[in-house]
Amino acid sequence: MSKVVTFGEIMLRLATPGFLRFSQATELEATYGGGEANVAVSLANYGIDARFVSSLPNNDMGDAAITSLRARSVDTSFINRSGDRIGIYFLESGAVSRGSKVIYDRANSSFAKLKKGMIDWDKAFEGATWFHWTGITPAVSEGAAEVCKEACEVAAKKGITISTDLNFRNKLWKWGKLASEVMEELVKHCDVILGNEEDADMVFGIKPEGVDVTSGHVEGAAYESVGKQLMKKFPKAKKVIITLRGSISASHNSWSGVLWDGKKLIEAPTYQITHIVDRVGGGDSFMGGLIYGLISYPTDDQKALNFAVAASCLKHTIKGDFNLVTVDEVEKLMKGDASGRVSR
Repeated sequence: MSKVVTFGEIMLRLATPGFLRFSQATELEATYGGGEANVAVSLANYGIDARFVSSLPNNDMGDAAITSLRARSVDTSFINRSGDRIGIYFLESGAVSRGSKVIYDRANSSFAKLKKGMIDWDKAFEGATWFHWTGITPAVSEGAAEVCKEACEVAAKKGITISTDLNFRNKLWKWGKLASEVMEELVKHCDVILGNEEDADMVFGIKPEGVDVTSGHVEGAAYESVGKQLMKKFPKAKKVIITLRGSISASHNSWSGVLWDGKKLIEAPTYQITHIVDRVGGGDSFMGGLIYGLISYPTDDQKALNFAVAASCLKHTIKGDFNLVTVDEVEKLMKGDASGRVSR
C-alpha cells in the first residue's frame, strides 16, 4: 500500500463570512489549512495512507489544528510540538471583478522556527513511497528551508518519489534569499514538478511566449516549452505538470492542466467553473488528485491528469482549504456528469 508523507505549515484560517470585505466584517470564520496539509487531507479522503509532518505550538490552537487533520484520517504522529504560536492567514473572498485578498501573519510561528535535526526523517519516512512539499515551505523561513532540504535529501537516498508544487508566494520570500537561489537546490531532487501558469517564470524565469492568463483562455500547447525547459534544468524530473487557470472573473474561471512526460504533451478537458464558492486550496486539490492518479493509474497519465483536474474543479464548490470530495464523485465528473443533480 502506498504511503504519502507531506511537509509544510498548517495555519489558522480566518475568513470573512460570505463575500464581505475586511472593513465590513464583525466576525471571522475559523478553519485550518495550508498547502501540504490540504494535499494530505485529499489523499486520506481517497483512501491513501497520508502522513503530515509539521510543527505546532503545544497549546489549544495547536491541538485544534491537529484535531482538524485527525478528523480527516491524516497521520499527525510526526508533528513537532514547540514554539509559541500557530501561523495565521486572513482571507477576504472576492467576487465578480473584485479579486480575493490574503494577509499572512506567520512570522515567528512554531513552523517558522523549525531547525535541522528537530524532525527524525528516517522515522518519518518509514514505509513511505512518496514525499511532497511546496515552494511555500522554504519561503517561510531559513530554518524551514533547511529542514525541507534535509527531508528531500533523506527521501532521495531512500528512493522515495518526490514531488513539489512550485507555489511562488512573493509576500513570503522575505528572509534574505531569492526563491530561485533556494528552490534550485530543492527541486533538483524531484521526480514530479507542478506549477501554475506563472510559477516557473516567477521562480526560474521559465515562461511560454504569448500567453495572457487574464484573457479567460489559456492555450495548453504553449506550455510544452515550459516542460522541456524545466526537465533540462532538473534532469531527475520525469513529469512536469502545469495547471491552466483562465481568469474571466473572481467568480468564473476556466480550469484545466497539461502534463509533459519528456516525450509528449497530455492535455486534460477544460471546465468552466462559473460560480466559484472558494478557490483557495484549488492548486492543492489538484496536487492531491494528481498524486492519487499517478499512484492509482500508474500506466495512464491521461487518466491521472483528468482525475486531478476534475477533483480540483469540484474543490471550487467547497468552503475551506480542504477538498472533501470522494473518488466516486470525481470519477462521475470525469465521465461527463456535471449536472449536480440530487443524489437520493
